[in-house]
Amino acid sequence: MTPRFRTTASALLAGLALGLAATSSLAATPAEMAAAYSAQAGTAASAARGQEFFTSKHGKDWSCASCHTSTPTGQGKHAATGKLIMPLAPAANAERFTDNAKTEKWFRRNCNDVVGRECTPGEKADVLAWLMGLKK
Repeated sequence: MTPRFRTTASALLAGLALGLAATSSLAATPAEMAAAYSAQAGTAASAARGQEFFTSKHGKDWSCASCHTSTPTGQGKHAATGKLIMPLAPAANAERFTDNAKTEKWFRRNCNDVVGRECTPGEKADVLAWLMGLKK
């Protein structure tokens, strides 16, 4: 098997796994989700791009950090409702990014609020890469 074929096959399998898992509540790890998003995007995730995306406004009133704070290892608070939000970083909250359906639901809602559209697989991979690198 050539290296290029292996890479393409791995990307297809990861994308298929995410697609199948997103339709159910299959358990996963944040790293598995990030790998699947990266495979769908066809590019490696970047923690630097993830941090930039998370902390920047994208033409709307809020950024991700507006509710999750620029240090998502602690509690956040919804900017409109004031509802407390548990830490987003997996190091501070082991339940984050372990349920595919829940992850997709929240990415869809929050990206719509922040960006005005669904996030791309690359944006999701980048944000997860940054969040996975944060320490408690």
